[in-house]
Amino acid sequence: FCRWRFTFYLYIFTYGVRFLKKTPWLWNTRQCWNGYPYQPLMPDLHYYYIVELSFYWSLMFSQFIDIKRKDFGIMFTHHIVTVTLITFSYVTNLTRVGTLTLCLHDAADVVLEAAKMANYCKCQKLSDLLFVTFAIVFIVSRLGIYPLWILNTTLFELYEALGNFPALWVFNMLLVILQILHCFWSYLIVKAAYKAISKGKVAKDDRSDIESSSDEEETVPRSKTPHSSITTNGTGGANGTNGYLTGGTCSEEH
Repeated sequence: FCRWRFTFYLYIFTYGVRFLKKTPWLWNTRQCWNGYPYQPLMPDLHYYYIVELSFYWSLMFSQFIDIKRKDFGIMFTHHIVTVTLITFSYVTNLTRVGTLTLCLHDAADVVLEAAKMANYCKCQKLSDLLFVTFAIVFIVSRLGIYPLWILNTTLFELYEALGNFPALWVFNMLLVILQILHCFWSYLIVKAAYKAISKGKVAKDDRSDIESSSDEEETVPRSKTPHSSITTNGTGGANGTNGYLTGGTCSEEH
């Protein structure tokens, strides 16, 4: 699964960057509210939204047929919030700031899927490097840029430009819930990244799930199993969610 997710994230992130660099609201977020709600829905923006919405719907449904994880509840909440945000912003024509949010979130996931592929190819050093890179990108984008760029414009600039209206409160409530999830995942990522740096390898994930693993493989003593896994989007670790933890050699745990 990581290969097609990497392909999708790379494609949609590249598409988003190419689209947004031509828009005025990338450089000045106040442009998100100029002329609202009578802003034309450009074909490129419509395509961007429909593809992203389709992808997140697929993630929400696929978790029911995937191996059930301990983080199922929080991942289900995440998918519900994401799908609701995309749909609500599309219906209320809050799509300009929506495109900024989508592109910002895709950035870290590209690196995470690359780390997974490196791990499955048994390139441990490259996998660890990519995971630490992912941790940095995730924290900078979602604990730094997201609140200072996205939440700033939706909580303050939007109110200044248009005043109070019901959709503002619903939209901001969903965005704040997303930020709470960011904080939770960032804590787990920092723990995993610290282990990766201090031990030289990413610590073992109690719920690592190499898809090809068989019952026979699980009978091998932990100290002799060299494989590891990095999982994502609902296939993540017992200590984390959204796959933002990685697995390392089992012997490291002892």
